[in-house]
Amino acid sequence: MQDRKWAFWIDRGGTFTDIVSLAPTGKIATLKLLSENLKQYPDAALEGIRRILDIAPNESIPSNLIGHVKMGTTIATNALLERKGERVALVITKGFADALRIGYQNRPHLFDRNIQLPEMCYEAVIEAHERVSANGEVLLKLDETALCTQLERVFKDEFRSVAIVFLHGYRFNEHELIAARIAKQIGFTQISLSHETSPLMKLVSRGDTTVMDAYLSPILHRYIDRIVDALGDTQLMFMRSSGGLTNARMFQGKDSILSGPAGGVVGMAKTAIQAGFSKIIGFDMGGTSTDVSHYEGAFERVFDTSVAGVRIRAPMMHIHTVAAGGGSILHFDGSRFRVGPDSAGANPGPACYRCGGPLTVTDCNVMLGKIQPGFFPNIFGPGANQPLNAEIVSMLFEQLAIEVETATGKKHTPTKVAEGFLLIAVENMANAIKKISVEKGRDVTEYTLNCFGGAGGQHACLVADALGMESIFIHPLAGVLSAYGMGLADISAIRTRSVEAVLNKKGYLMAREALNDLAHAATEELAKQDVNHKDKIVQKIVSAINHRADSNP
Repeated sequence: MQDRKWAFWIDRGGTFTDIVSLAPTGKIATLKLLSENLKQYPDAALEGIRRILDIAPNESIPSNLIGHVKMGTTIATNALLERKGERVALVITKGFADALRIGYQNRPHLFDRNIQLPEMCYEAVIEAHERVSANGEVLLKLDETALCTQLERVFKDEFRSVAIVFLHGYRFNEHELIAARIAKQIGFTQISLSHETSPLMKLVSRGDTTVMDAYLSPILHRYIDRIVDALGDTQLMFMRSSGGLTNARMFQGKDSILSGPAGGVVGMAKTAIQAGFSKIIGFDMGGTSTDVSHYEGAFERVFDTSVAGVRIRAPMMHIHTVAAGGGSILHFDGSRFRVGPDSAGANPGPACYRCGGPLTVTDCNVMLGKIQPGFFPNIFGPGANQPLNAEIVSMLFEQLAIEVETATGKKHTPTKVAEGFLLIAVENMANAIKKISVEKGRDVTEYTLNCFGGAGGQHACLVADALGMESIFIHPLAGVLSAYGMGLADISAIRTRSVEAVLNKKGYLMAREALNDLAHAATEELAKQDVNHKDKIVQKIVSAINHRADSNP
């Protein structure tokens, strides 16, 4: 129980921030706050800690009472989606200035005549006079003087973040290190190197990942600094997209995209296993989106994906997301109903929140009686002291029913209109589950639906019926399971490296040596985080690698 101190596990989502606390007595308590409520508090995570410890807003948080804080956050994710990250200058080998914009020329919508390319995350490009061959031969030595002049120019334009991506830099990094030294001397505060961020071949995905790291890391670090200032010496850890925790100072932008949902997957798997289930579909419905995941004995991860038009090469939990959350806005275009993809978020929130928000999926459940205002705390309205407003919901659905009748000539009751929108949302969520089950050859009827998230319980039976699933598991902490998953997760480190060799005995020895090096590097990272028995961990991992290699030569 960490020397009889408090422990806090927090998931800062797009709409709500969930807090699970473990008291020195062993008692667990939960709290849910709106993530954005600047009139009431500057930060929801810190406010939750204050309320649980009963500390006044003007008093400092006593860090000596807290053993650790484990967090997941969507701050970086939202910054990427909204393109509100740091201004980034890209330094790349001369002749490849447009490489990331050109990309792989994929055509996901083959017959679309109006292709909208995603906005790039860098604003300025510097072409460095340098070239190294694929074999490591220096064809053109880095022109340090020219690079320094170009970096000074963008620095004067108030750029403070730089991404350095050189051709073949993942293998031969001397030029990247020199460029980093120059950037540091000039005063850049965020310097992301491709051979550190994504040490794998393929210039485009490596470059995108490095740019994204430079784009998001400063935002994360500013948030982390604010939390550290408030918590003092308290051990602070953040959830990585891969499903493992890391020290706050080691948390980087490239590892943050699925920080919150990854905690949900860990919580989903571990709680279901404890209950005796082995084949699990995770169904996490929050305020902004629904995340679905698959578990059958091991966590599924992806190492190469795309988020918001940015190619990312970093280990992440395999999570499929659809824009169907409690805050998804209801639309009627004169002929059909549509749910989302836009969300009312925490501010103004759904109509029932009393802040002038639009009708949403949450309002459908209020209209249908699935959400009873009397069972919710009085935290809504401009003063955050009022209950949910069922009257405004009823009035708006009556207006919408009239609008539908006027446009289509068909008369529907307000309740039927709400049911129609809800069925569309359920179908969207059921289709998301089919993506990770039926489309991969899995019989979804053999699985248990582990339902969690603030809005999950309202739709569990409808989603299960739509898929023919017969088993549903809802944990007592289902409403805050992503936060609870932060407490169940382990500290971890993942390392990757490319090995280019012929598949023979020599290549096998090279791969084995690389695996040993990676094992030592990963455990060194764990050792920096005060993980006990470092030497035993190294020995165990290396032994496992060697045993597996020897049994599969």
